[in-house]
Amino acid sequence: MEDQTLVRQGLRSLLALAGDIEVTAEASDGEEALRILGEALPDVVLLDLRMPKLSGLEVLEELARRGTLPPTLILTTFDDDEALLRAVRAGARGYLLKDVTLEELTDAIRRLARGESYLQPAVTRRIVKGLPRLPEEATGFDRFEPLSDRELEVLRLMAGGYSNREIAGALGLSEGTVKNHISSILLKMGVRDRTRAVLKALQEGLIGGS
Repeated sequence: MEDQTLVRQGLRSLLALAGDIEVTAEASDGEEALRILGEALPDVVLLDLRMPKLSGLEVLEELARRGTLPPTLILTTFDDDEALLRAVRAGARGYLLKDVTLEELTDAIRRLARGESYLQPAVTRRIVKGLPRLPEEATGFDRFEPLSDRELEVLRLMAGGYSNREIAGALGLSEGTVKNHISSILLKMGVRDRTRAVLKALQEGLIGGS
């Protein structure tokens, strides 16, 4: 959902090249996005944080309030840090800078469609550097049960933007085992998805953010 017609048309044309991705709907402002998302029921949503009438953040928070939020990938710029953090807390499953390559964009869409998240490391580092400047209530990060060495290895790779399959290959594990580790990580950290887990780990200093 993007407010610039040429950008939307460009995204549609580029995604058509992927072959396995179909654009089912698009919206030019936040109000239209809310209406369309209630009708189109997409597998994955691309959402710009900056839109007329209702911002992407307001759309996200309203869908979360209704309990109808699809897997959502945020398109952002480098000066949207606080809004992006709020979007993650509201339920966004991933984020990308607007200058992303087609390969990165399609990879992110496929990952969200598989139930994963997508974290662009450069954006993650930027958010974490800004966390100390935000009000405490904006983070919602509490203490949590310690992670095992293996879980920390998995978490570091998650922070690097690796998929479950890539993590499995790097650590010599099955994808099922990686999923089990991730489930344990989320449970111990008290978060509901891997996006929040990475941000929480970076803020707590469990993994490096540089």
